[in-house]
Amino acid sequence: MSLSATFIVPGDPGQRTGGYLYDAQVVRQLRQLGWSVEVVGLAGRFPDTDDRAAESLSGALDSLPDGARVVIDGLALGGLPDVVSRHADRLAITALVHHPLADETGIESARRERFLESERRALNACRGIIVTSPFTASRLTRLGLTERAPRVVEPGVDRAPLSTSVEARLSGRERPGAQRLLCVASLTPRKGQDVLVRALAGLTGRDWHCVLAGSRQRDTAYAGRVAELIAETGLAGRIECTGECDSAALAAEYRSASVCLLPSHYEGYGMVVSESLARGLPMITTTGGALAETAPGDCCLKVEPDDVEALRSALQRWLDDAALRDRLTRCAAARREALQDWSAAGDAFAAALQEVA
Repeated sequence: MSLSATFIVPGDPGQRTGGYLYDAQVVRQLRQLGWSVEVVGLAGRFPDTDDRAAESLSGALDSLPDGARVVIDGLALGGLPDVVSRHADRLAITALVHHPLADETGIESARRERFLESERRALNACRGIIVTSPFTASRLTRLGLTERAPRVVEPGVDRAPLSTSVEARLSGRERPGAQRLLCVASLTPRKGQDVLVRALAGLTGRDWHCVLAGSRQRDTAYAGRVAELIAETGLAGRIECTGECDSAALAAEYRSASVCLLPSHYEGYGMVVSESLARGLPMITTTGGALAETAPGDCCLKVEPDDVEALRSALQRWLDDAALRDRLTRCAAARREALQDWSAAGDAFAAALQEVA
């Protein structure tokens, strides 16, 4: 069989979230390895799927020849087990799971149980499962979603220049003035920006400016609540919501940042960790999901999810302690050379697909 594959994702493949960026990078690497890769974006609603979503996935799979390799993003696959099962015998289907659907923050118990049953059936119809972290691999097992050992292919990261503040700290000449706090994440409940705003509301006596860089369109109600909270706490002049950034704008934000924040309730990996470390930037994160493992303790301050006081305390330590900033920064910069690049991730993903076939 020739080296070819079809990647199927929900909606526009060009979306700039961690999951979509992972998919796009893997596709790019496979093509560089000589694979022929087609990317299909599905119409309809996900993960609570509708008839249009089912018709779209059915049409995409119907069009493929027997034996074709197919990678279906978990956000599209988990809600459509019947469609996947109809093609399980004739197609080499691999599930790409970033995190279980049932682990999304804030969903009610009935919906969670529905996701567990649906995703279990869908995964059992696949010939292979690829996940992006050891945590997610173990999570699938603990939730009873699969008895097979998923193949772990962690994200890579592109090389990037050190941020301006990192360069200054490493040379012993950190400038006085506002610490620039950067949170890169779509405004959705799982990312915890509301917790961050509440934590910062108790630190108005310190010199800082915070940038929330991420889409406000994925959950407009939540984004609206975050905006209201910023106004209510009197932080409109100190917390800036930029919306979704393209690659150039995001690189500029990283370049000017002092530290990166990830107040998530849960992450299946947390690609922002690698992106931050690639620039020598320390982090203040939670231990939500995979972050307990993927965020290194020597260059990150970590707190429990949804703990406003603990997050405020970590932020205060960062703002008040220059020696702490220097130590965490040097540890973060030292980790840059050991980060996996996307080429290695692509090699691992290709090997996993060939095993399935």
